[in-house]
Amino acid sequence: MFSYRNTTTEIASSEIDTVIISVGATEQFGPFLPMHLDTLIAELYAESYGKELDAYVLPTLPFNTSEEHANFKGTITVSPTILTAMLEDIIVNLAKQGFVKFIVCNGHGGAYWEAAFVKHINYKYPHIIIIAPNHNNHKAWEEAAKRAGLEGLNEMHGGLLSVCTAMWLCPEHVKLRSMGSNVPIESRLYADYMGWDKLTEDGCWGNFEEGSYSEDQLREKGKLFWETFIAIRTEGLKQLVEDAYRRKMS
Repeated sequence: MFSYRNTTTEIASSEIDTVIISVGATEQFGPFLPMHLDTLIAELYAESYGKELDAYVLPTLPFNTSEEHANFKGTITVSPTILTAMLEDIIVNLAKQGFVKFIVCNGHGGAYWEAAFVKHINYKYPHIIIIAPNHNNHKAWEEAAKRAGLEGLNEMHGGLLSVCTAMWLCPEHVKLRSMGSNVPIESRLYADYMGWDKLTEDGCWGNFEEGSYSEDQLREKGKLFWETFIAIRTEGLKQLVEDAYRRKMS
């Protein structure tokens, strides 16, 4: 695996042809969690995929399409037009240097641009392949939740799983206080139509009860969930990339 910490000489001499582009977010995670959780998650994806594919891993971009959180102070949101234009420029620049396989991953569940971007770039540039590793997503989520003891978890953002994640990845930035609420299921109908300040009590779509688990238990659940989830998502990725590239170039 290579990254921006390597020299241009090292990257050139490796004859590497695969790039990992990861996108995080800077957005509210309720009143007591830091706003860079999605960026930390995207970095986990990028490192795992980079090792699996022996790829060139770019720095994770910290901004995303976070419109649903934009009314919460500190959140940054960019339009899908601006974001995908920048990603396309990055890909075009690297393709000129000889890179031909690109993996895009992001840590933000509201990144609806991803699927359309992958489809469009593959159509527009016939000499490269771009893939989003979602080939075994459903299996990964179920297995990870089971391993972490979080089966049946009903949350979208800022609940127990988010607390577990933060306690594993950045415990120094966590305030372990109760937050969130059980958002009515029918509110999901409106989740893309308005800011979540109108649909949730405090930005959390899910809840966490202070004292429900010890700090060590929370940390272990976060570790087990994400290590399992990302390991399963990484399974078969190398074969998928090679097969897709071969089929497209034939």
